[in-house]
Parts: sequence; structure tokens; C-alpha cells
Amino acid sequence: MSVISVQSVKMVTAIVLLSVFLVSGALADCPEESALFITAPKQMEALSGSCLQIPCNFSSNINAQETFDGTRTTFGVWIKSSTRVAKNLNNVIFNSIRKNNIYPISLTGDLSQKNCTTLFSSVNTSYTDKYYFRIENGPFLATAICDPLQITVKDSPPRPSIEISGDLKEKQSVTITCSAFTPCPHSPPELTWTLQQDPHNKIEENTDRTFTTKIQKTFTLSDEHDGFIITCSARYPVNEGKDVKTAEERTTLNVSYAPKDTSVSISPSGLVSAGSRVNLTCSSRANPPVIRYTWIKTSKDGPVSVSEGDFYSFKVTSVTDIEDYYCVATNDLGNQTSSRINNADNPEFGAVVYVTLKILGIVALYSTIIIFEWWFRSRCCNKPVKDAVEADYVNRVIEIQAS
Repeated sequence: MSVISVQSVKMVTAIVLLSVFLVSGALADCPEESALFITAPKQMEALSGSCLQIPCNFSSNINAQETFDGTRTTFGVWIKSSTRVAKNLNNVIFNSIRKNNIYPISLTGDLSQKNCTTLFSSVNTSYTDKYYFRIENGPFLATAICDPLQITVKDSPPRPSIEISGDLKEKQSVTITCSAFTPCPHSPPELTWTLQQDPHNKIEENTDRTFTTKIQKTFTLSDEHDGFIITCSARYPVNEGKDVKTAEERTTLNVSYAPKDTSVSISPSGLVSAGSRVNLTCSSRANPPVIRYTWIKTSKDGPVSVSEGDFYSFKVTSVTDIEDYYCVATNDLGNQTSSRINNADNPEFGAVVYVTLKILGIVALYSTIIIFEWWFRSRCCNKPVKDAVEADYVNRVIEIQAS
């Protein structure tokens, strides 16, 4: 037999022995004759200074010698770390028959109805451990050794979660939900966010009977929501409401929208003379980005596509030739057409035109005044001498008659 074959046999043997060992260990932890089983989360997380509610139901093995009888007096017990309480009685942290227990715990469920829901009050990080539930019901005494509960207590709360249901496109309705785990429904967290505030938080029960606190908003998206940062904060009251621990989560909206604010700029700016070359640039904002810019020229036969790309250069045949061009921006969601190029959109050109018109107006006004003055002087200063003599004679006659 080769060396490789010998090693392969040894490896297979080791795997088989290890499997047998693991299975035997599992059977030892959960023997077939186990008399009690509980239905509860396998793992739970709590916040130091707050409480922890454990949803719990139990059932007994019908094949056991003794079975549970709800008409008898029943006591509930919680054991920490190990089920071997004989070696360490301090492992029994709670027994409903006692008035004073190691941990501040209360059984809120009705044991006669097989409800073992339990409330741990004012937990701290030392509570982090594995726990077992036990029932003492007359002759029926059993520990749920097959269903340990791992409890982890942390000093800081976990961050809330932000979920968005719906398509992140403009004009689409979406629902945004901020959720925070709620280990203590008697003292739930308060949720706030950068969206318009909801009048109240909602506490919902999960399928495993744990709880979650939520805040929710539904609205219609627009291009203005793209890049908007949503921040959600969860404030947990601790130490009987004397203090607060806060956790925060944020997300940025990535909203898709068709091209917006499509416009054309001209270079060089200012007055354009026939025969000169003009550069046109088309710009637009869109998400996803613009994939195509198309240049259109109007003619007597209708619009004609002359080029593609955000840049277009041509030689001007007449001053009004520029006004025949416009561009169309397109992405996966649609397109938008710019307005026709208007010289009034060019600040420098508009200023030149304004100044020119103003100067021409002033020149025209002064010319009118000068012409009128010249006409008036020519009328009053160029009368015949005869008319002047006659006027003087008439005046003397009037004076004589008056005397």
C-alpha cells in the first residue's frame, strides 16, 4: 500500500471518529428521555441598563414517566451557565417560589397555560451567558436542557436599520422604514429622522414574538431627492429613564431621473459676424448620466439632426443662423430638449445690444432736438422785411387811436 493510501485511510478514520464523538456529545446534551422543551429565541441581545423580555412557551414529553399538569401548583426556574445545579446552587438565578432572587426577574407568562414568558430587569454585561428554563410541577420536575438560550448584554445599542421598498426612480412612490430592535417593549426606543416626522413610533411584534420599533414614511420621488441623506436615530432610555443611549444609521438616496436643465452655451461670446466659427456646448444633469447628445437644426423642411456629442462647431452664414440650433440630451429614462439658442441668453452679447440700442436712442433724441431747433430758428429769423415794416406801422396806428 502506498504512503498516500495509508494517509488517506488515517484521515477517513479520524473523520469517522470525530463524527461519532460529536454525535455522542449532541445526544448527551439532548437525550431522548428529555422531559421538557421550550419555544423561545436561541439567542437574544440586550442593552445594559435596560430590560429584556423573553418570549417563551413550553411543552412536556408525552412519553416521560411524569407529565405536566396545569391544575397543579407550578414554579418556574431559570438556571445560568449549566444545568448541574447540585455543584453550584448560585447557578439558580431565579425561582418563582422565592421572594428574593439573585437576578431581578419576573415571570409574566401564565405557567398553567404553558406560557413561560419572562422579564429580566436592569440587565448588565455580567448577565451575558447561557440560560436554561426549568419547571417544577408536583412530581413533574424537568429542565429544558435541549433548548438553551444565549443572552448577550452590550453597553451600546445596535444601529437602527433603514429599508426602502419601491423603485428609486422619479415619479415612483416608495416607503422608507427605519427599524430598531426592541428587547424591552416596556421601555422602547424613540426613533427620529431627517424626513418629516411621523406623529408616533409603532411597536410591532415579530414572528418569534420579539419586538421591533419602526418609523415609516411614503412619498413620491423627484430628481431633488437624489443624493438626499436620511439619518435615523434611536434613543434608548436606560437606568429607569434617567439616562439615554443613542445609536444612529444613515443612507443616501440614489434616485434615477431623466435629463433636467438641458441648455446650450456659445463660444466665443459676444457679437457673432457672418463667416466666423461658433462653438456650441450642450449640458444637462441626469441619473444615470446622459448617454447621448444630439444637435438639431431647424430648416424649412423641419428639424434635421446634424451631429452627436456635447460639443458642436460650425461656420456662421448669417447672424440669425445661430438661432436655428438646439440640442437633445438622452439617458435610459428619457430625454429633454434645450430651448433654441437665443442671443439674449448670452450675457455679453445682450449687454452689447443693450448699450448699442441705448446709444442709438440718445443719438436719435439729440438729432431730433437739433433738427427742431434749426427749423424753429429758420422760421423766426428769416421773415421778409416788408412784413416787419407793416407790423411796425400797425402798432403805431393802434397807439395813436388809443391816445
